[in-house]
Amino acid sequence: MLSYSTIHSSLTSSHLFLRHQPLHSSSSTLCFCSAVNNHDPLSDGLQPLPRKHNYKPTSLPKTPLSPEDKVRILELSLVTKRTPQFPGSIFVQSPGDADVASSLPPLNTLFRDKPDHAQDDIDEDMLMRAIDIRRNVTTEIFKDALMKKGKFGIRYATNLVTSLTDFVDYVMIEAASMKRLPEFEHTSFNLRAKTVIQESEVVPLIRWLKHNSQSYIRIGKLISMTKGNLKSIRLLADWLNRVRVKGEFLGSVMLRAGDNIFQRSQEELDEIVEYLESKGVRREWMGYVISRCPGLLCCSMEELRTRVEFYVDMGMNDHDFGTMVFDCPKALGFLTLEEMTQKVNYLKEFGLNNEKVGKLLAFKPELMCCSIEERWKPLVKYLYYLGVSRMDMRKILVVKPMVFCIDLESNIVQKVRFFQDLGIRDEAIGKMLVKFPPLLTYSLLKKIRPVVIFLMTKAGVTQTDIAKVIALAPELLGCSISKKLDVNMKYFLSLGISIRQLGAMIADFPMLLRYNIDVLRPKYRYLRRTMVRPLLDIIDFPRFFSYSLEGRIIPRHKILVDNQINFKLHHMLASTDDEFRRKVAAAVDRRIRFESSVKARAFSISLLRTGDEVVPPDSESPDCSIIKTESSCLESEESISPFLTESTI
Repeated sequence: MLSYSTIHSSLTSSHLFLRHQPLHSSSSTLCFCSAVNNHDPLSDGLQPLPRKHNYKPTSLPKTPLSPEDKVRILELSLVTKRTPQFPGSIFVQSPGDADVASSLPPLNTLFRDKPDHAQDDIDEDMLMRAIDIRRNVTTEIFKDALMKKGKFGIRYATNLVTSLTDFVDYVMIEAASMKRLPEFEHTSFNLRAKTVIQESEVVPLIRWLKHNSQSYIRIGKLISMTKGNLKSIRLLADWLNRVRVKGEFLGSVMLRAGDNIFQRSQEELDEIVEYLESKGVRREWMGYVISRCPGLLCCSMEELRTRVEFYVDMGMNDHDFGTMVFDCPKALGFLTLEEMTQKVNYLKEFGLNNEKVGKLLAFKPELMCCSIEERWKPLVKYLYYLGVSRMDMRKILVVKPMVFCIDLESNIVQKVRFFQDLGIRDEAIGKMLVKFPPLLTYSLLKKIRPVVIFLMTKAGVTQTDIAKVIALAPELLGCSISKKLDVNMKYFLSLGISIRQLGAMIADFPMLLRYNIDVLRPKYRYLRRTMVRPLLDIIDFPRFFSYSLEGRIIPRHKILVDNQINFKLHHMLASTDDEFRRKVAAAVDRRIRFESSVKARAFSISLLRTGDEVVPPDSESPDCSIIKTESSCLESEESISPFLTESTI
């Protein structure tokens, strides 16, 4: 017969064996029960032990737990859902059960290698694993709150929680610290974590930020920047709305403003806005300025006053300063004072004084955002090799400062190579850039190349003349093909000019295609109807359209008509007023001498016809020889047309 101690020892050894077996191994449990039932305790005179559900012996010896068992116990203590049970389980699987405290070992004994001695060192590895388990549990609780209360999808909630690791740690720490409060002393960690999430009102805040078109990445960064003070996000957003910052820029403004933006009071922010408004920045511009340069909100008033005085000392008034800040807010709040001083001193090396630099920055404040080493110095060196002097660079800087803001390799170098492929020399390219600085800001593929193709295919410019046309008139590359060049080309063709003749006219005077039709039409009508000149005259001299109709063409034509003389268009228009007067005086003198010679010849002929004696044709007297000589001279002068004589001037 088996004694009670024998049965108890067998139960103990079997219990230790089952602890290391899977919890759902029903076969081993059944075998154990059948082995015990083979011994009849009544035959030994003993009373049978009553069997209870989840029966656990109380007299089992204490054995050290393995690391796997410790991790399992930690997980069981923090599970949020009840796991399936089966009869004969040793440990309770859910913290919601009534005897959970008695079924699991104390958690404070899991972090020591020897629980019986309080002086032993803490197992740091087990402690870190316990923290990871609690972090995972907090993450699941937070995700569950987002899906139930926030009505977010599981994918969005998962991505959002992944970007909110700092807030998850904050919830975990706050939930652990709530254990010291009397009302939460006997509550579970899960309940405390849910309480922290509910009291922080993070779920409605996330819903509001998502409604304002903020991504989950930005939402995670914003919540992490608050360091637990989530109400500061709504307060700052309301203030930004009052200064007219659009809702789509709220998240970017709060993220780019700085780490201490949520620690600043609204009184400090109002002081910054009022100071900028007093310096010329309009109230309706303030939202745009803050959206482009949120760093202004983190500047102290002393630093902000120093930055404003930096530009005011260069001669800027309130209007210029306000428009400069509106055009480029980064010029005020993005750079340091040392960088701003270096760039202003570099601009002064081009021969600009302090006031001219101030006007230049007021006109193009984007210059302050360009790097000296990466943009300005390589550009100056490249222009120097193209033959552009320092004074010409100054002209480019003043006329088109945007040239100093564009990239050298991707923009300027490609355009210069294109001009070189057309046959334009480097010196001529440098003169082109000085003559028309906006040329470097045009797109090569969308603007410059299409104009060149139009001139060669439709305007009749030959391949040998295209380099000359572009070098003489780089302004053509800035004209619109559909609104300017094509319209002018069709107008000249409608006058009866062929494409070949038009190409020759453009090669002689490339600016011909830049004039408006309203300017060309009155001049052409005056030429054909009033001056009665042929079409060939404007083909030979296309610069006729460049002169003023009221200021030069009509007055000089009247002078020619009054003096009864005629000039070619080139001699009529391409001269100064003094030269034109001298030409007119010389032509009038020749006309008078010609008319006097004609009158003398006519008078001599009349004398011969009215003479008393008839001179035989074969006989000649000295007087007759003189008369004959004069008549021959008159005939030679009469054979020369006055128009031909004047045309040779």
